[in-house]
Amino acid sequence: MTQKNYYRRARFLISAGKLSQLPEDRGFEVAFAGRSNAGKSSAINVLTGNQQLARTSKTPGRTQLINYFYLDESRRLVDLPGYGYAKVAKEVKQQWDALLDDYLRNRQSLKGLILLMDSRHPMKEFDVQLIRWCDTAHLPLHILLTKCDKLTKGAASNTLQGVKAQLRDLMPQASLQLFSALKKTGAEELIIMLDKWLEIAQNES
Repeated sequence: MTQKNYYRRARFLISAGKLSQLPEDRGFEVAFAGRSNAGKSSAINVLTGNQQLARTSKTPGRTQLINYFYLDESRRLVDLPGYGYAKVAKEVKQQWDALLDDYLRNRQSLKGLILLMDSRHPMKEFDVQLIRWCDTAHLPLHILLTKCDKLTKGAASNTLQGVKAQLRDLMPQASLQLFSALKKTGAEELIIMLDKWLEIAQNES
């Protein structure tokens, strides 16, 4: 099986509304987080080669639960609830925020966080908060600047450098890249990071 094809084995496992519903906390998992319109589901679908795996919607905020995808007996991908855009009741939003915080704070098998930001509108308030939290918790962070196909090459490069400069003050050890689900730009770079966090050896992938 080639490295690229490893993630094509991904299968939906479970949707959870509270930590007690999550799979056993062992092995390795990497979570995807971001604003509801940042393209989390699209990125997961590109990674796995399955456009139906993670639900996408033209109505931001559809991902209201923690969605788990099985890779093998010890490895999982996790799609976290979108934040910051969904038009939902305040009480529901508070529940989502509490669930996200509990998961990031307490999940022992979480090996890294992929934070997705629309490259046209990066570093919103909650993005910055999440970066600071990862820095404090010593949780590895990799940022995808999504929808870069909607920018000119020069504008995309300027955005990348601008966010990189901001990270020097927030979390200098974080990594980042440009990404486009439409053009599949940056997919190989993302796979390299996931292989590292999930400890996937070349003979496995």
